[in-house]
Amino acid sequence: MNPLKNLSVLRKLTQLASFVFLVYGSIWVGFYGADKLSHAFPALTCAYDAQTADYCVLVPIQHQMAHRVGTAVSTGNDVLKALLPTALSLGTFLLLFVFLNKAFCGWICPLGFFQEITHLLGQKLGLKQVETLKDGSVDRLRPWKWVTLGVLVFGLPVLAGAGVVAHDLGNPFCDICPSRLLTTLASGDTSQLFIDPTTPAKLILSMTGTFLFGLMIALGLTLRQPFCRVCPMLGLHAVFRKLGFARLIKNGSARCDKCGLCAKACPMDIREIHTDMTRRDVTFPDCTLCGRCVEFCPDSDVLQLRYLGLPLFRSSPAYFKTRKKAQGEWEAIRFIPSPTAQAAKRPPAQEQTGAQTQAKGVEE
Repeated sequence: MNPLKNLSVLRKLTQLASFVFLVYGSIWVGFYGADKLSHAFPALTCAYDAQTADYCVLVPIQHQMAHRVGTAVSTGNDVLKALLPTALSLGTFLLLFVFLNKAFCGWICPLGFFQEITHLLGQKLGLKQVETLKDGSVDRLRPWKWVTLGVLVFGLPVLAGAGVVAHDLGNPFCDICPSRLLTTLASGDTSQLFIDPTTPAKLILSMTGTFLFGLMIALGLTLRQPFCRVCPMLGLHAVFRKLGFARLIKNGSARCDKCGLCAKACPMDIREIHTDMTRRDVTFPDCTLCGRCVEFCPDSDVLQLRYLGLPLFRSSPAYFKTRKKAQGEWEAIRFIPSPTAQAAKRPPAQEQTGAQTQAKGVEE
């Protein structure tokens, strides 16, 4: 299959370019330009990375909740006035978000790209992969993106600013975010990889952040997108997903409830893509608009990626056959041959026995 006609390859190239720009972008735009470009990016780009070209909206929101809203609550000042900076941050976020919608997760986010590369590495090492999580596990994980958004991005910072909890909890999500460690380490900065024992809150947050980073890598070798499932940015995207120009559209047919290949292809295990036969807009809260479900749908025009109502990419039997063959060839490539492949290369037991008997006769 021509790589330039493979949607997954095009997405990986876009992710790679985005990673390079968002992690090292100040090399091209300058440090001043990088700082002023936007403080409300709809993806996990980290302010702790001194070379970044931008940083995500979760950074200013936490600071504003702590230093503006929390302070206003504790002093009795006008809380609505204190919310104005947050409204400006969310407004900037929306100006960017509407152009790509949740595709910022599936096509732009550096941490999402890193998790995909980690998973590919696990495949190539021959590690046993978790193809899909069980429905019960998926259902238990889904609320956590709202918990991390509500508690770590909004709740604890407000309480810290109001003096209810320790001041060190003013930006708790940044303190545990795997993107902080990823982007700083990628730019050669090891200062964020440490355990801070100065206060109980800092000790717990620094230990949690380091643990989550290691856990994400360990799980990512066998499980697709482990951190994305609980990421607060995914929740924030879900709140505004109806405003974005990009959408995943489904035109249900009599056959489209038979195979379930779309759900199996989904890295977020969204089974509703397969089971929901009534909705047209199937840009579900956990969707990242990666397009894999469209690639692996064997029926014509059942699934489409649309932009401003116009189809950009649609499912088709011809693409499905070519893509499935290319996927099989790609999955067959291993850095370390699997036990099955090694067993296939061995001579049959009978042949080995005959050879051993012949050798024994020669020795005698």
